[in-house]
Amino acid sequence: MNNLLVMPLLIPALTAVILIFLKDRIGLQRVISAVSGFINIAVAALIVYQVHTDGIQTLYMGGWMPPYGIVFVADMFAALLVLTTSIVGAACLFFSFASIGEERERYYYYVFFHFLLTGVSGSFLTGDLFNLFVCFEVLLVASYSMIVLGGTRVQLRETLKYILVNVLSSSLFVAAIAYLYAATGTLNMAHLAVRVAEAGQGGIMNVIAVLLLLVFSLKAGLLLFFWLPDSYSAPPLAVRALFGALLTKVGLYAITRTFTLIFIHDTGLTHSLMGWMAGATMILGAVGALAYSDLSRIFNYNIIISVGFLAFGISVLTQDSLNGVVFYLMHDMIAKALLFFLGGMILAASGTEQLKLMGGLIRRYPWTGWMFFILTLALVGVPPLSGFAGKVMMIRSGFGGMHVALALIALASSFVVLYSLIKVFQGVFWGGERSEEEIRPLHYKAMMAPAAVLFVLIILMGIGAETVNGFVMQAGAVLADPAQYINAVMKGVDPDGLSNIIELHDSVSVDVPQ
Repeated sequence: MNNLLVMPLLIPALTAVILIFLKDRIGLQRVISAVSGFINIAVAALIVYQVHTDGIQTLYMGGWMPPYGIVFVADMFAALLVLTTSIVGAACLFFSFASIGEERERYYYYVFFHFLLTGVSGSFLTGDLFNLFVCFEVLLVASYSMIVLGGTRVQLRETLKYILVNVLSSSLFVAAIAYLYAATGTLNMAHLAVRVAEAGQGGIMNVIAVLLLLVFSLKAGLLLFFWLPDSYSAPPLAVRALFGALLTKVGLYAITRTFTLIFIHDTGLTHSLMGWMAGATMILGAVGALAYSDLSRIFNYNIIISVGFLAFGISVLTQDSLNGVVFYLMHDMIAKALLFFLGGMILAASGTEQLKLMGGLIRRYPWTGWMFFILTLALVGVPPLSGFAGKVMMIRSGFGGMHVALALIALASSFVVLYSLIKVFQGVFWGGERSEEEIRPLHYKAMMAPAAVLFVLIILMGIGAETVNGFVMQAGAVLADPAQYINAVMKGVDPDGLSNIIELHDSVSVDVPQ
């Protein structure tokens, strides 16, 4: 057992509790939050190292073995996402120092911030569906508070919509968990994989699988994204960056884990449905990105396109595509945070979200402009930037299998991303500059620092893609071969029966390119 696995939850949770008692000590809140963020990065990096050298790590809380106790599991997939979350979280924290404002800081902004990180990291590390629901609720309650903090009319309206959608999805999640427990007698993910393999995936199991897909799709913005464009436009700039980078990714993680580990025996139903949901999401997201001319909605529809793209990679279900999902998921978390940082700087400098009212910012903010341009190329997947490797693996897998139509949609969506963001680049940075009287104050250096860190990571992930791919392939291997995850979690529990189930899972493992 590895007690370190609980630290990515414990550190931000304890930080949040401490900050509750420091309501009016803004400077101290910032210092404690920054220290907590750096410690969390170090812990997450150590977990990645341990998984890389020693294999999948587990923690059985209270010494209770599965399926009875609470278990935390860190395979390379979960470990990489926790590390990426800690880096993005720290960057959003420093961006908040420069942009969120003391009025919001005094009303427990950093408390909610750290509780949200607790929920995100817990979702990645938990080994059972009920605690996945608990972690979802922790991050959702924190996000409710963050989206409404400030109390503007738009925030109140969008918070109501956001809460209603997530209460509905959480209710459906509880129902799905109840049906699954009634059918299998367990909620431990590894044990569920064993029970579903024994019983066969048909009838009620397929109903539950589709219900879980709908639940996670609501949370990820896969097809059912009607709530996302407006809700993600309502909160302050730093909160938009945090939401855009992390929240939809938790839903995508849940889809990936559930449909590469548990429900893998009737892919003709579940993964085909997921694939066409992904195609529709990319198409509708592209329409939205092309239709609007205000900054927030263009960025939010680009989030939707990336959600569809990642779901396409999951639905293909080959090791190459799953490697691409892991790589692109890490890239997209960092890139979307950077996109919203730069967008926040643009909004702060121009005072408007309408492209037609902007222009000429390249003269005063050249670094912002060229960082935005290079980020656009990374999001499109231009080599040698970070978006290239993941996109190539997913699209190549699509063309190599029976998913040519979806691969073509995915490829076309990349050109829409290029067009929509180049349109922003031209509208914001070229043309005539606003008059000097209209120039707004901007904490440029303080906002640029976390953006520069993420920008460097985008470059390094692209240039060092071969090194990163070593970790990614380790993550993809576990996703492609569920028996590795099951064996790591269930070792010592009925070894004879477990060996039979591993043989059964080996017979349905995903395609591994030779």
